[in-house]
Amino acid sequence: MQRKQIYTYTMKPILNLCLALSTILTAQAREVINLNGGWEFHRGSKDAPAETVNLPHDFQISQPWVTPAADELPDLNNSVANIKSRLSARGFKEMGTGWYVRSLTPDPSWKGKRVVLDFEGILLVGDVYLNGEKIGSTDYGYLGLDCDISDRLNYDAPNIIEVFADTRDPKNSRWYTGAGLYRDVNLIVTDKKLHFERHPLKITTHDITPDNARVAIVAEIASRHSKKTPFEVVTSIIGPDNDTILTHSQKIKTSKPTREYELDTISIPAPSLWSCETPSLYRAEMSLIDPEGNECDRVSQRFGIRTISYSPENGFMLNGNKVLLKGIANHHTLGALGAAAYPDAMRKRISMLKDWGFNHIRTSHNPYSESFLDLCDEYGILVVDELYDKWLLQYAGGRRDWMELWPENVPEWIKRDRNHPSVIMWSLGNELQMLYDLPYHDYGVTPYKLQKALLERYDTTRPVTVAMHPRGRNHKTDSLPAALATITDIAAYNYRYMYFPGDARRFPYMIFYQSEASTADMGANWFCMDLDKVTGLAYWGAIDYLGESQGWPVKGWDKGVFDISLRPKPQAWFIRSYFRPDEPVVHIAVKESNNNVMWNDVLVGTDQMVDHWNFRAGSMLPLYTYTNADEVELFVNGKSYGRRRNNTSSPKQRNVIFWDSIPYSAGHAEAVAYIDGRKVATHRIETAGKTARLEVSVDEGDAPMPSDGISLRHITVRAVDSKGRTVPGDTRYIKVDVSGDAELVGLINGDMTSEELSTASSRRLHNGCAAAIIRSTHGDKAPRVTVSAEGLRPVTINIGRPRK
Repeated sequence: MQRKQIYTYTMKPILNLCLALSTILTAQAREVINLNGGWEFHRGSKDAPAETVNLPHDFQISQPWVTPAADELPDLNNSVANIKSRLSARGFKEMGTGWYVRSLTPDPSWKGKRVVLDFEGILLVGDVYLNGEKIGSTDYGYLGLDCDISDRLNYDAPNIIEVFADTRDPKNSRWYTGAGLYRDVNLIVTDKKLHFERHPLKITTHDITPDNARVAIVAEIASRHSKKTPFEVVTSIIGPDNDTILTHSQKIKTSKPTREYELDTISIPAPSLWSCETPSLYRAEMSLIDPEGNECDRVSQRFGIRTISYSPENGFMLNGNKVLLKGIANHHTLGALGAAAYPDAMRKRISMLKDWGFNHIRTSHNPYSESFLDLCDEYGILVVDELYDKWLLQYAGGRRDWMELWPENVPEWIKRDRNHPSVIMWSLGNELQMLYDLPYHDYGVTPYKLQKALLERYDTTRPVTVAMHPRGRNHKTDSLPAALATITDIAAYNYRYMYFPGDARRFPYMIFYQSEASTADMGANWFCMDLDKVTGLAYWGAIDYLGESQGWPVKGWDKGVFDISLRPKPQAWFIRSYFRPDEPVVHIAVKESNNNVMWNDVLVGTDQMVDHWNFRAGSMLPLYTYTNADEVELFVNGKSYGRRRNNTSSPKQRNVIFWDSIPYSAGHAEAVAYIDGRKVATHRIETAGKTARLEVSVDEGDAPMPSDGISLRHITVRAVDSKGRTVPGDTRYIKVDVSGDAELVGLINGDMTSEELSTASSRRLHNGCAAAIIRSTHGDKAPRVTVSAEGLRPVTINIGRPRK
């Protein structure tokens, strides 16, 4: 078999036309007008009663839960059968349709200009109408579409925009997707004769040294000017410190109405490299000047400079340094908000993950929003960007065959995302070996080759993979890698890390990535890999999410190390102990019950652990301490239960110490960790008393909340005793009231069995806690949040506005 090449990429993305982020542009060159506000939503049909909503909006998240019938419960050992479960896979919500309607009165100055409606996504499929005429459709709602309405606008009366959104059948997804206009909608106005096309820029860097980096730019431009008269392209590069590094101008002669132009190579002196630790970002601003000297269009986007490479010997390298992917693989939804793609909700997750030692996210199993990638660029998160789940009709929206969709989806996806430094790998699909009726009947080999050929028309700077499960040619024995696993640039195996050594001996060109890792096998699935050679892993469902329930009343996946409200479970400290090895860690976890199940021949889940010290008197407790120190001593009310060593020689026992039958008595338990006999870390848990008050805090601190209609603030509510300790058994109802220019958009408590809705203003505490999410509206009146509960004094907090 021919040896694969070692992939070395000295690229760095730069500019991508990111309409959803309200790019700031001069009015005469390009207007980007956000249309997220003031939509009328009609559930089911246009004749249904209307409610006013602001985007992003998920119309399923507010629907009531639906109790399943006995024949609708999931089959834990058959995911293909499980997706046919009418409700469990998709979050116990009914499927349905909705209509979004708003009016648009065009400015008279738009006459003769190019006017485009841009939708970043419509779930699960959707259609767009203007004044009753159908002007666009999407049959794959994780990617966007635009509609040129230049010649369709009525300047004498308001124009009516209508958007139809459809969840399709239950079988058209294996998880909770959400529904509706869940991402940004914008209106873009440019010159009609000279403008940039959709996602117009392809920017790569090469010849990177400490002294210089060369930037190559290809721009897709539409020009209706005479071939004899050149237009001008002006490029300015803005550095990480917001200083203008250079401005370059060149003349271009029109050769075709629309084409890709290779522009002059630009040199950047003393480049600051983008990395996980120092995600330095530049900004490129590009303008088109017509023959009369008018600025006709302009685009702007941050970018970075970095090199990536892959090899069987070193796995993944960033800027010449070995980096292990310490990751998570989750769906796109955002807990209480459902699918609604709020940048601040993504920011909270990304910053939390980074703090816990994660540096990687796999976008399972569809492209996330453009704002997500911008945040990953900003925070130094490494992304495996995934396009599909399965390659069949039923998983791709269900209106059109998948073989018709991928030739449209691949260019849109790559052109949209190729300029982000955070994206280090493309993934075309997931778990295809479980399907035996793929096109061409060669277990996915030919469809992969076809997609990859088209992908590389638009980007050759990253490797391409498909996540495999099972990875073998034989479903039961996993004897040899499947044919598809042997031809992908990166061998991405879900869960089957134990086959890396044998496959590496037989196929020495393979580069391995554990594209899904089970939280039931934490520690072992990290330490059992040859960390010098593999690229790393992504823990499946490390954050709990709606959908893919394994049985009512659980509303979704509850086997993560962070609950759906983003509170860390005790097991999160286990991952922290090896994702942040230089930080001394010790943490106590008390086992309450077993939550592991077999799912598609893989043990998944986590034991139910708690880290409080409120139990029945006389209980004998099974207890764990998670640590990266040499040894741990355990105390209960000052009595030592001895020191135990961290068995670092055993990959399956490393960083976790078990203490059986520890007698409980009220007071406190404390774990003390030692390295070379020196105390380096402690963790103490105490018995909480009766609830004395509510404690309410803003996760973002006292940072002002802009009145932009999209910013969020996350509010943590705790029931605490007189000493400020969380009372884990307090399950009383709380009520959240918001005044000022803001609204409550989510209220959640982390309990996946709760039948309360996250869109309500009242719900029970769970483990003494809850989390509220506040959305800014337009206006200067500062928001006030009041949390009340029976028997306790209400607590009010003020959220400031930026000073003018």
